[in-house]
Amino acid sequence: MTSIDDAVKLTERTVVGKGLNALRREGQIPAVIHNHGQESIHVMAPEKELARVYKEAGKHHPLNLEVGSQKYLALIKDAHFNPVKHRLQHIVFQAIRQNEKVEAEVPIRMEGEIPAEKVGLMVLTQLDAVQVEAFPRHLPDEMVVDATKLVELHDKLTVEDLQIPEGVTVLTEPEHPIATVVETKAQMSEEAEEGVGGEEGEEGQAAEGAEGEAAGQEAPKE
Repeated sequence: MTSIDDAVKLTERTVVGKGLNALRREGQIPAVIHNHGQESIHVMAPEKELARVYKEAGKHHPLNLEVGSQKYLALIKDAHFNPVKHRLQHIVFQAIRQNEKVEAEVPIRMEGEIPAEKVGLMVLTQLDAVQVEAFPRHLPDEMVVDATKLVELHDKLTVEDLQIPEGVTVLTEPEHPIATVVETKAQMSEEAEEGVGGEEGEEGQAAEGAEGEAAGQEAPKE
C-alpha cells in the first residue's frame, strides 16, 4: 500500500458561493462528493494535501475518503486550477462501488528508446491519456505502449498498440494516434529552401533558353 491508498481525510463545509475565496485564502480547498444520485456532500481539505492527492491519483486511482465517521470509495472526476497561478481551486469526487464498473482517464506511458529520435527526427505526441472502463480493482495506473516501433518518418502509434491489462476495456477509438514521427522545423525549412533553389534554377535555365531563341529569331538574313 502506498500513501495514496491511505485515507484522505476531508472536513464537511457549510461555506459555498462567494465565501469560497476566503476559504482558499485560509489554505483550504473546497471539494464536493457526488454520491450515487444522493445529495452531494460539500467538503474541504488543506491545499497541500489535495494537490498531492491529485498529483498521485489523477483521474484513475480509487481513493478512500473519510468525512467524519463516513467513508467513501471515490475517483477524482474533475479538478479546477487558477489559470494564472496554476494553483488548485476545486475538486469534484465521484463516489464509486467496488462491484460496479467505472469509467476513468488513464495516462499513457511510451516505453523504450525511440530509434527515430536517434537519427534526428522528432516525435509528435498527440494523446497522453485514454478513457477506460473497469472494476475499481482493475483500474491501471498507466497504459503502456512500445515506443521502439517509432523508427522512420511517418511511423505512428495508435490506441490499438497499447498493452491492455486484463479486465480493462479501452473506450477511446482504436485508430486515434498517440504519437507520430515527423521532421524537425529545421529539417522542414532546409527542404523548403532546397525546393525554392531548384525551382529558381529551372526558371533561370528556361529564361536563358528563351532569350537565346529570341536572339536567333531577331538576327536578319542577308
